Amino acid sequence: MRITMIGSGYVGLVSGACFADFGHEVVCIDKDQRKIDALHQGKMPIFEPGLDDLVARNVREGRLTFGTDLTDGVKNADAIFIGVGTPSRRGDGHADLTYVYAAAEEIGRAIDGYTVVVTKSTVPVGTGDEVERIIRAANPGAEFGVVSNPEFLREGAAIDDFKRPDRIVIGSEDERATEVMRQVYRPLSINAAPILVTGRRTAELIKYAGNAFLATKITFINEIADLCEKVGADVQDVARGIGLDNRIGKKFLHAGPGYGGSCFPKDTLALLKTSQDYDAPQRIVEAVVAVNDNRKRAMGRKIIAAMGGDVRGKTVAVLGLTFKPNTDDMRDSPAIAVIQALQDAGAKVQAHDPEGVEQAKLVLQNVDYRDGPYEAIEGADAVAILTEWNAYRALDLARVKSLLSAPIMIDLRNVYNPKDIEAAGFNYTGIGR
Repeated sequence: MRITMIGSGYVGLVSGACFADFGHEVVCIDKDQRKIDALHQGKMPIFEPGLDDLVARNVREGRLTFGTDLTDGVKNADAIFIGVGTPSRRGDGHADLTYVYAAAEEIGRAIDGYTVVVTKSTVPVGTGDEVERIIRAANPGAEFGVVSNPEFLREGAAIDDFKRPDRIVIGSEDERATEVMRQVYRPLSINAAPILVTGRRTAELIKYAGNAFLATKITFINEIADLCEKVGADVQDVARGIGLDNRIGKKFLHAGPGYGGSCFPKDTLALLKTSQDYDAPQRIVEAVVAVNDNRKRAMGRKIIAAMGGDVRGKTVAVLGLTFKPNTDDMRDSPAIAVIQALQDAGAKVQAHDPEGVEQAKLVLQNVDYRDGPYEAIEGADAVAILTEWNAYRALDLARVKSLLSAPIMIDLRNVYNPKDIEAAGFNYTGIGR
């Protein structure tokens, strides 16, 4: 099938490359000429394991192309996916749908013949209705269907998630459009990926509800971790104990410094704004957002307490800046609030991250970025692990201790066993232990 992907960011590029790998003919359209030029040169705008090879292979085999001309790109397309950004709008926190609606208007002017327009971007309930209205206004005689097809990609594992999904959600009231979507995803039938066909508004809400629930699990176990520290329990054993219950499940029960990234902070806030508009308050989600925001700054105070309560003039080695491993994404990363709290208390910060330094430089100032973990640790008064990159899971503890001015480790991801670290001569502080 002929597929056009509007937007060549995280969702658009990963989805477009995977569709091409299925055998579809895909063109990715983006207004950013520099991004398209870079893609033509094989340079990825994001870090995602395996993406560069996937793109290169499908470009080489002629199934994947890039361009900036939306009008030309959507001609003769069977399905047009809108995969542009929907960031939180400044001032009120609603999802900013400017790019979605602009794309819809251009699509409306350009489509010729029956076309399925798919909102792949994460959008509030009712967005599909407005997309349909915009296209109809731009081209009253157009034949088209509008479908919601939310993405469920985890950064760092996006390609595998796309090719081996837990489910495919298709929100459609148009049987013809639904059948086109079934053909788009037909290559996944060998994996027996369940396809859930719902109403369009239901599909839009599934994405927000799913992310809000996962954010709630993270926040829940983080608060349980605080209780564990007070009563002398181990949060990791608590998480295992409840996670073995199939009704709960073990995923997203890893205590840490709070959630961040491109989805959970933005989507929980957008869900709250939608609930306010429809007078259906989401009290649990409200609490989740508030607790998570407070936790990030509290982790800075936790590091300060582990260093004796006063860090003025001291140096902290921070290992990990991105909100999770295997990505360069710094959006709402807990490291931002933690480092700012340390700096506000008078500490100096030496930091390392395998992929996130360039993005970190855009949001964090006065940080001494180092080329490796040991370089970041050298001369510091304590080391704090903020992201559980593999590069930090088997550090040479004797070397770390020799490089530090004081043997203090604050492990905000519970990467290490406390007994092992303490046996190596460290003063160890973890989460919920």
